[in-house]
Amino acid sequence: MGTLSKRVLGIEPRETTFARRGFRCDSPAVRVRLEEVGTSFVRGYHLALEIDDCKALAAQIVAEVEPDCIGFGFEGAAMALTLLDTLVPWRRGRLQRLLDGPGGAHVYIVHVGAGWALARLPVPVGRFLARLDPLLGWLALDGYGFHQGFFHWRRAVARQEVPRRLHGYARRVFDQGLGRSLWFVDAAEPGRIAAEISAFPEARRADLWSGVGLACGYAGGIGRAAIAELRLLAGRCRPELAQGVAFAAKARLVAGNPTPDTALACTEVCDMSVEQAAAVTDRALPRGGEGWPGSPVMAAHAPPLAPEVPAFELWRQRIQRSFLSEVASA
Repeated sequence: MGTLSKRVLGIEPRETTFARRGFRCDSPAVRVRLEEVGTSFVRGYHLALEIDDCKALAAQIVAEVEPDCIGFGFEGAAMALTLLDTLVPWRRGRLQRLLDGPGGAHVYIVHVGAGWALARLPVPVGRFLARLDPLLGWLALDGYGFHQGFFHWRRAVARQEVPRRLHGYARRVFDQGLGRSLWFVDAAEPGRIAAEISAFPEARRADLWSGVGLACGYAGGIGRAAIAELRLLAGRCRPELAQGVAFAAKARLVAGNPTPDTALACTEVCDMSVEQAAAVTDRALPRGGEGWPGSPVMAAHAPPLAPEVPAFELWRQRIQRSFLSEVASA
């Protein structure tokens, strides 16, 4: 079955290269780093098509993928398992078994990976999200946005198209993933990223900057001066940039694989250590949210969740507010 799945659903590794995607990159080091991310994703994806047991799958990802890219391997695996859950009518629940087992340490990026599958499946978005965690499940739409920006950047970035199947808050989370894709489309070059975002309607820019922050803290690849420039160019959207970095810090800390890039982004954007930035996300968790493994569900003084505001957005807003004083004093 694994061989058949790979033959039908496989992704050619060259599909994630800059040459194939048409991304311009002036730095060989940045290109090597970001293409390694793509390679790790595809490897995890193919391993999940081949290996049915979650523990064996996780062990193989750890064995074959560089330590700082293991999360991307799990992201690819999540896409494959979500596709199999939808397309193969027996033994469903593969994605949930991964989350309940070794994928739990990568809970953020596994939900993102599930959204890559949403981009390739003609399923109702609401029904798809209903299968996922009520808080972190929104991240599937982040994955959808990244997929469209990465594979279809001329439509999603240059022409600023949003899939017609998305409505309401779903469009905003899509933009967060689209912003994350700019890290690859614009090869982590701060000036090009800022120019790209400034071409979007103002209402979409804050969510785009949030995605850029997550990519900066999780994928990395640039030095201190470039991150400082990115922080400056974010302007009034610096709290959103910092919130994205804080998400990256928490994701890597839970997985046990924070990198020097994560630490540098936290220092330059949040003025905090990785641990301090991650703690901001814990304190901001809204009442009723499932949260991260090992995190407090909420602060005791947190206000009740307004029904019209998704828990995920309330969480983001609370994190962003924690960085507002830094912006005001800059």
